[in-house]
Amino acid sequence: MQLPHRCRICPRACGADRAAGQAGYCGADDKLVVARAALHHWEEPCLSGAPEDARGSGTVFFSGCALRCCYCQNYPISQQGVGKAITAQHLAEIFLRLQQNGARNLNLVTATQYLPWVLEALDSARSAGLSLPVVYNTGGYETVETVKALDGYVDVWLADFKYASPDLADRLSSARDYPAVAEAALRQMLIQTGAPVYDAEGFLHRGVIVRHLALPGCTEDSFAVLQTLARIRKETGVPFVPSLMSQFTPFYKAAEHGLGRRITTYEYRKVIDEAIRLGLTDGYMQEKSSAREEYTPPFNLEGVE
Repeated sequence: MQLPHRCRICPRACGADRAAGQAGYCGADDKLVVARAALHHWEEPCLSGAPEDARGSGTVFFSGCALRCCYCQNYPISQQGVGKAITAQHLAEIFLRLQQNGARNLNLVTATQYLPWVLEALDSARSAGLSLPVVYNTGGYETVETVKALDGYVDVWLADFKYASPDLADRLSSARDYPAVAEAALRQMLIQTGAPVYDAEGFLHRGVIVRHLALPGCTEDSFAVLQTLARIRKETGVPFVPSLMSQFTPFYKAAEHGLGRRITTYEYRKVIDEAIRLGLTDGYMQEKSSAREEYTPPFNLEGVE
């Protein structure tokens, strides 16, 4: 896959001449930039195990993002350019090193803007012995074409479904088309992976996890997201793992957009009750105590340099 002259990799379709070094909406240009590569212990238990598990998920954090949400907890890398430029071969070596260090899977966080390099690195690493399940950790804002391009490369999709309301998606992520785009992408993910498959220890080796982060003052939209997910499950007949999250913390520019507080216990309880009503109980419901800053890793180029 070649770096495009008129980039259409993500739904923004900004048309940047990235092959000539022009940065796209996502912030990426003609260089691959990575901010951290290390064992990570704060994903769903079926990916990273218990917090005390020494192995964890082999997580690679890429710089830039097509969504650039106003409340992003990873904003130093998603919107401020923190990271180091490396080659695809170096990325392949990082993948193999994470496997050698005992990672249970290879977890690629917000990688789509670097799709040509990622595919090349996965091909190279697999030819050199990479055998870990590949987890694609995404905000859900993906084109169907990109999802299809990753068929045969991605074993587990770890996808957000952030909003059901175009107005809310526009206000918080400048992406009015998010609900429709995320639904189309999720349906394609389900087609490609099928039902969840676990190993003997209970770790997910194939399937889709759908995350939803409940936001303060937005419980009605959370209800609508859950109703959308229940509808997709019914219409496709393909099960996925729902993951309901309470960890919102008012990072970055959240307060400027009406999100200056954490979600209350009452709000989150209402969202959980709706998930239960809809039968979305065969997954994860995060404890309210998870809204803590220390769950955001330091982007200090660990594992990259």
